[in-house]
Amino acid sequence: MATDAPPPSQEHHRLPSTEEFAEVQQSAEFGELRRSFRSFAFPLTIAFVAWYLLYVLLSNYAGGFMGSKLFGNINVAFVFGIAQFLTTFLIAWWYSRHAAAKLDPKAEAIKSRMEGGA
Repeated sequence: MATDAPPPSQEHHRLPSTEEFAEVQQSAEFGELRRSFRSFAFPLTIAFVAWYLLYVLLSNYAGGFMGSKLFGNINVAFVFGIAQFLTTFLIAWWYSRHAAAKLDPKAEAIKSRMEGGA
């Protein structure tokens, strides 16, 4: 069976010690990486959960509104439900771009420094 994955690396990386992990965790560089992640992920998570709860609450307590026909057999609830899926995929796409641009380079620099002992 052929795969597109490259063969495993034959390089042997040094495993950092517990003290080195603790030192990196306290570093300003790691703090910046953590801040970059949290400043993106936490607000977006809160916004999405609020959006989801709005959908659930409206479905339970505003049946008349959610049942309002927009066109044909398409009602407000259906549009909100589809919008839930769309926002999920949009957030995943947005996060992957954010991670590739801002998080991955910082994480890779920390990882290579720890494995190389620099």
